[in-house]
Amino acid sequence: MGRAADRRVVLRVDLDATADGRTLTRRPDTLAAEEPLEIRVGAAGPGRRRPLSVTMRTPGADLDLALGFLFAEGLIRSADDVSTAQLCAGAETPNTYNVVDVALAPGVAEPAAEASRQFTTTSACGVCGKESIEAVRTRSMFDVAGDPLTVPAELLAELPQRLRAGQRGFDRTGGLHAAGLFTADGDLVVLREDVGRHNAVDKVIGWAVRERRLPLAGHVLLVSGRASFELTQKAWMSGLPLLAAVSAPSTLAVDLAAEAGMTLVGFLRGRTMNVYTGPHRVSA
Repeated sequence: MGRAADRRVVLRVDLDATADGRTLTRRPDTLAAEEPLEIRVGAAGPGRRRPLSVTMRTPGADLDLALGFLFAEGLIRSADDVSTAQLCAGAETPNTYNVVDVALAPGVAEPAAEASRQFTTTSACGVCGKESIEAVRTRSMFDVAGDPLTVPAELLAELPQRLRAGQRGFDRTGGLHAAGLFTADGDLVVLREDVGRHNAVDKVIGWAVRERRLPLAGHVLLVSGRASFELTQKAWMSGLPLLAAVSAPSTLAVDLAAEAGMTLVGFLRGRTMNVYTGPHRVSA
């Protein structure tokens, strides 16, 4: 299982047990790991780079998580903006020090000193919806409104099952979110899992940064939870024309998707779905 999961002994209560009358048993249970990851960013060369953010995540694909986070926040524009990205202990795996060190390429501006405080705040940081949407508009490099992608509703309905089939961590723990990148034909390109749904998306985006696959035009991003403003922002920043979620979107997520010209699908379950924005991309 590695560090992505661990075992604990639990007291199992089964009120429907009838075979021998035993409703209380002790047994091992597999839990999803949750550990802090510190992302340090700064200029290349000697010296310690400054901590920028700490996120609670499931260990694994930590370099992708760091690169995806930096890209989605507009701090890097491509893989060329990064000189090196490595685990604190170099190439050692697993990342036992829970630190990723990112050295920026020459000429790339370092994050402002106050940025580290910004990234430790919650979504309830006092910024209104209009200001939040304007901030994303000014940072995004990609115009997704003109993306000609269309996906049959029948195909969209199949994607949650395809995502679920690849969730090996969820099979063991039942406690991980997933984000999957699909082609217009419904082929799964990459899947990442994490205790945080935003981390799972960052891991997908970071993979795309590393593989030089951006923008992700003509692709669909499916997330296993709800669609928040933050996930919609990450989708727009990476050039995705369609974001789908098995659960509900928030009001600000819908507003942002409408502003971007993105298609936002929620409650994608079974053979039903709600298309909140961009219905022209979902064909009957």
